[in-house]
Amino acid sequence: MDAPTQQSMTDASGWRRERGRPPLAEVFGSIATRPSGSLGKKLIAFLGPGYLVAVGYMDPGNWATSLAGGSKFGYALLTIALLSNLMAILLQALCARLGIATGRDLAQACRDAFPRLVSWPLWVLAEIAICATDLAEVIGTAIGLNLLFHIPLEIGVMLTALDVFLILWLQNLGFRYIEAFVVTLLGVIAICFTIQIAMADPDWGAVIRGFAPTTEVVTNPDMLYLALGIIGATVMPHNLYLHSGVVQTRCFGSSVGDRREAINLATIDSTIALMFALLINASILILAAATFNKAGKTDVAELDQAHSFLAPLLGSAIAPTLFGIALLCCGMNSTVTATLSGQIVMEGFLDIRLPSWARRLITRAIAIVPAAIVTIWFGEKGSAQLLILSQVILSLQLPFAIVPLVMFTADRKKMGDLAAPRWVTALAAVTAATIIALNIKLLVDFALGSG
Repeated sequence: MDAPTQQSMTDASGWRRERGRPPLAEVFGSIATRPSGSLGKKLIAFLGPGYLVAVGYMDPGNWATSLAGGSKFGYALLTIALLSNLMAILLQALCARLGIATGRDLAQACRDAFPRLVSWPLWVLAEIAICATDLAEVIGTAIGLNLLFHIPLEIGVMLTALDVFLILWLQNLGFRYIEAFVVTLLGVIAICFTIQIAMADPDWGAVIRGFAPTTEVVTNPDMLYLALGIIGATVMPHNLYLHSGVVQTRCFGSSVGDRREAINLATIDSTIALMFALLINASILILAAATFNKAGKTDVAELDQAHSFLAPLLGSAIAPTLFGIALLCCGMNSTVTATLSGQIVMEGFLDIRLPSWARRLITRAIAIVPAAIVTIWFGEKGSAQLLILSQVILSLQLPFAIVPLVMFTADRKKMGDLAAPRWVTALAAVTAATIIALNIKLLVDFALGSG
């Protein structure tokens, strides 16, 4: 089936306006899938979008939280990393369901479901969230360049802007090349952490016990605060927009049965990818616990701190280099997916008609300019403050992405027979309420200066 046929799927009622151009139109439905064959063969064609999404769960902004948790409390917060990952799996499954069932990404769904008085403010908030996300990733990449090659942060930030041209080149070759690029860098990250953890030789019994729930997380105020930070920062708004768009690069049938199968395959893809993200995040926390916490360094949270401490603690000069390589790969991956998210958000909400290169340059400039100005003006100190501010901004935006997602996927008028089962909607509502409540608490603590 070709892409136009896929796009002509009958709309369910319940939308204020008809579906417009598909998300990422130049690659929409461009990757063939298997209409028949074994589950394994069908799944191979769907593998890819989940890994683009998984990048957002291991971006440089998450590294500091994992480093802080591991250095201060050892392996105890591994259970929180697991819980937050399960929440992410549920919400990302809803994103895939929305995209496949309706032919809309989350941004387009907001545009088509709400009046402009509502959808335009949602667009502004989404753009701010994209900028905040990209700030952390741009700065993380710049720090990686600085640690490895001693490139000044200011120049490193400017170099990260070049990823837009990399995406244009890869997408001209085919969307599979973007996915291959991301998966390759994820493989490098995994290898780097595998070697570092082997050097650190953690207490594997303590690691296993760390995944088990403990009441200390609730009774210890400091541990609770870090736990809230891990959960609250897990689901980033841009990932919800991204997944609902990139899942539609697959070409699947228009019947309810075909789309239901596509939803199942896409859910398996994102679940596998997010479990891989959990392994990376857990590796960061395990590395911090096995090195910094074991040596009594319980206040390590900065990326450059971790880099400088690894060599003497592990007795190897290669350890900090591996850390820097992993950080650089992570930052590069994150800026690639954030750029794609920016395109999906702008196109989806505004339905603009611009050449793909112009859209990407505009969305990239929106995020890169603030990061460049602050980094050049304030240097490392300003960058650290900007990272904190970016997390606060993301917390504010989160409800405006999660709530519409849960609403749309539960609405049988919009989703037809592919609406989420009630038990899934109930779990998603509880997850959304939990994440929103935790983010509100973090914002209150931040405002009161207690965080």
